[in-house]
Amino acid sequence: MKILANDGISLSGKQKLEENGFEVITTKVAQEQVANYINKNDIGVLLVRSATKVRKDIIDACPGLKIIGRGGVGMDNIDVEYARQKDIHVISTPASSSDSVAELVFAHLFTGVRFLHDANRLMPLEGETSFESLKKAYANGIELRGKTMGIIGFGRIGRSVARIALGLGMRVIASDKFVGNSEIRVDFYNGQFINVEITTEPIEDIFKHANFISLHVPAQDGYLIGEKEFSMMKDGVGIINAARGGILDEVALVDALDSGKVAFAGLDVFEEEPKPAIQVLMHPKISLTPHIGAATLEAQDRIGTELAEQIISLLKTEKN
Repeated sequence: MKILANDGISLSGKQKLEENGFEVITTKVAQEQVANYINKNDIGVLLVRSATKVRKDIIDACPGLKIIGRGGVGMDNIDVEYARQKDIHVISTPASSSDSVAELVFAHLFTGVRFLHDANRLMPLEGETSFESLKKAYANGIELRGKTMGIIGFGRIGRSVARIALGLGMRVIASDKFVGNSEIRVDFYNGQFINVEITTEPIEDIFKHANFISLHVPAQDGYLIGEKEFSMMKDGVGIINAARGGILDEVALVDALDSGKVAFAGLDVFEEEPKPAIQVLMHPKISLTPHIGAATLEAQDRIGTELAEQIISLLKTEKN
């Protein structure tokens, strides 16, 4: 059977599939040509990340598809229920990239509290002529240790964020409509670990008490954080969105940054991907990355291997 990995697949995943008799095609096919390519080349499995959209038109046009695989967590680029109604298996790898996304959250946090995003912009331009003034400008950084980390959405990624925060000595509060208690295991050297039980709280408690807020919820209708929610937060809060664009009102965010209500923000996702608003891209208090939360070598390796294992298991089961 042929597999089209339209947004790529790790070498380990590709090798595992080939060892089990699959032909893996990594040609990048333009969105409007995906259905035609699948039918012309007798593709049975379509693997995507976030770039390729698998909507009803593709599902209807490709009766030979047996599996649609999403390398990552969110499935909002796939019409999942419709595909399943057509007896197509839809698979994903929700656990593979959790730690990668969580580490990026803290990259943005450390960047924000120590002004690295702005310093890295200005040092090449003014470091030689204005070293002392820049030193003074960035001399008011703060530590994460002892501060309160608010996590909205306490699934796998949210719990990975909590694990790092606890390791840094932060206080953690979390909110999730579907999760009550969670036990977070923090591992140390030589097999030592501690378990910390965290009970989720109402989202309003996060707005009231958190020094930093990290968002980890799926795409949804309407904003999760807007002008009203910003007004409830502590003055000088830092906010990170490495979840989905559209859950954070970017106009309200810019206003909150300009007023000082929000000290800084870190964004890996945007309302208008792949063309983020210019006022967001140019804002000196926003640390920016181009939707790379899961884009580590280790995560992509895990994603490819997990997809391969699921495909092999599903198709072997069907044969039997």
